[in-house]
Amino acid sequence: MMENTATDRQSRVQKAIPILLLTLGLFSCGGGGGGNDGADAGATTNPPVADDPISCDVSAEKEFVREVTNDWYLWYDELADVDPADYDDASAYLSALTAPLAVDGRDPGFSFLTTVPADTVSLSSGAYIGFGFRYAFDATNAFRLSDIFEGGPAADAALRRGDKVAAIAISGGEFESISELAARDATLEEVFGAPELNVERRFRIEREDQIFDVTLLKRELDIPAFAGEPLLISREGNDPIGYVHFRAFTENAEPLLEEMARAFRDAKVTDLIIDLRYNGGGLLSVAEQMLNIFAGELAQGSESFRIAHNDKRVSENTSVNFFKPSVSLRPTRIAFIVSGASASASELVINSVAPYIDTVLVGSDTRGKAVGQYAFDQTGCDTRLRLVAFEVLNGEGQGRYYSGLVATGRFTLCPAEDDITREFTDSNEDSVKTALAWLNTSSCAATAVAERTSSYKRLPLDWSLAKQPQEIQGRSPWNQ
Repeated sequence: MMENTATDRQSRVQKAIPILLLTLGLFSCGGGGGGNDGADAGATTNPPVADDPISCDVSAEKEFVREVTNDWYLWYDELADVDPADYDDASAYLSALTAPLAVDGRDPGFSFLTTVPADTVSLSSGAYIGFGFRYAFDATNAFRLSDIFEGGPAADAALRRGDKVAAIAISGGEFESISELAARDATLEEVFGAPELNVERRFRIEREDQIFDVTLLKRELDIPAFAGEPLLISREGNDPIGYVHFRAFTENAEPLLEEMARAFRDAKVTDLIIDLRYNGGGLLSVAEQMLNIFAGELAQGSESFRIAHNDKRVSENTSVNFFKPSVSLRPTRIAFIVSGASASASELVINSVAPYIDTVLVGSDTRGKAVGQYAFDQTGCDTRLRLVAFEVLNGEGQGRYYSGLVATGRFTLCPAEDDITREFTDSNEDSVKTALAWLNTSSCAATAVAERTSSYKRLPLDWSLAKQPQEIQGRSPWNQ
């Protein structure tokens, strides 16, 4: 998602526009990721006073939706011709308007209605209330923890990526096996509880030959931008490879990126593995920082990326150039580990450095979010509209990767699995192993894991992290 804040001239609409706090991320849509998205609420200015009394009823909300979409929607001329009276609420009306763009994947729910209080989530850290893990099903259909957030309840209980969850006890009840929960189609909220403090669940964990139980209480926690610290991978007769697992483009990543750059520069790193497999996006300013670290020295003064609006809003178009930051790298090659959960700012970085640096994608194709949203507030009401209003292109005018970066034909993909039975930094983890092979041999050496058909299912963070719980509430985690 991408956002902004400033007062629109129309009395019913308020829009936020600080370009440097623009965000490019992916709201949870029931699939993995965990983009850390939210408005730059602090930059919203006071709206002008409307001449007419303010109404926040359903009819006014629909009028607000139609007014903004007609003016700002990137594909306003392709909106469906539907009667607002045919829909019970403004959300349904918005879905009907944008339905033609959902069919071909350009806007599969990226535009949506929310409220200002619900949407005012800090972008400084990606804070949320939860247990502090991601999960997925492995190739044997076992339920495993795929990411443990440092400093969270799961990490405090010494849980690890790859731990198998055999059973869960809900609300003080008896343990139910994963197969039992699946058989009765237990919902995500039932399994993990509401996003509230001190919600308790007991988990029965299997780790190699151990079986043990842990009790976790939900609390507010930050999602660390990095999973662990940047790593130097030594290799005989050559400079080390720099590896970093980057979770989200949030403000707390800024000093970490600078530290990463300094460490890799001092170690004379020229080959990088940037792990974005779960990175759904975040702040555009952080993406720009990463771009300048990677290519600012190589491409100083050249166009890095551009933001293009519809033909009614060409005055809003923006172009950003590369510049050399105080600490930068001169990488020769970058292997980006990606998946269907890699989106938005992650895709922008890859798309923008590719013209300057030898780049390969490792894993599977990316999400395909080549557009961004602004936040529009209905004056005097709590209604906030997140609307696709622009597309992002690299300095060569290339973008429109609506089906993923690989689908454009402009990127080489080395197929690999997200081997959740191994730690991210394990050199035998399939994605890391494949990336290392490409950096060392310049070829996509197929591995045993990558060659077999996988039944991996990408699932979201524990339910409470979803930024749009209304989209997944009541759904089953077993049939994603």
